[in-house]
Amino acid sequence: QVQPVESGGGSVQAGGSLRLSCAASTYIGESGCMAWFRQAPGEEREGVATIHRGLGRTVYADSVKGRFTISQDNNMLYLQMNSLKPEDTAMYYCAARRIGVCYLREIAYDYWGQGTQVTVSS
Repeated sequence: QVQPVESGGGSVQAGGSLRLSCAASTYIGESGCMAWFRQAPGEEREGVATIHRGLGRTVYADSVKGRFTISQDNNMLYLQMNSLKPEDTAMYYCAARRIGVCYLREIAYDYWGQGTQVTVSS
C-alpha cells in the first residue's frame, strides 16, 4: 500500500514561492506516475502537474506553466511554486499510480495523500 505524505505548505504573499514535498511510503516503479493536484474551497479537484517515474516526462496545467516545476528524487516528489497568485490558494495533494499513462485526471491515480494547505494573499 502506497501512502503519500505531503509537506511544505504554508502562507505566502503574492509573487512569493513555496516548495512542496511528497514522500511515498513504498517505491513507485519506473512504469508509474506521480502527480500534484489541488482543490480550492467549493471547487473540483484539478490536476496541477504530473511526472513519469522512468521517463521523467512532465505535463502541466496551463494555469501553472512557467511558474511551477515538478521534479522527483528517488521516492520523493517535489513541486516548486514561483510567482504565486491568490488563485493558487488551495489544498495540494500528492498522488501516485504504479503503472499507466500520466494523465492529469483524478481518476487515473490510485494513491492519495492527505494534502497540504497553500494560501496566497494579495
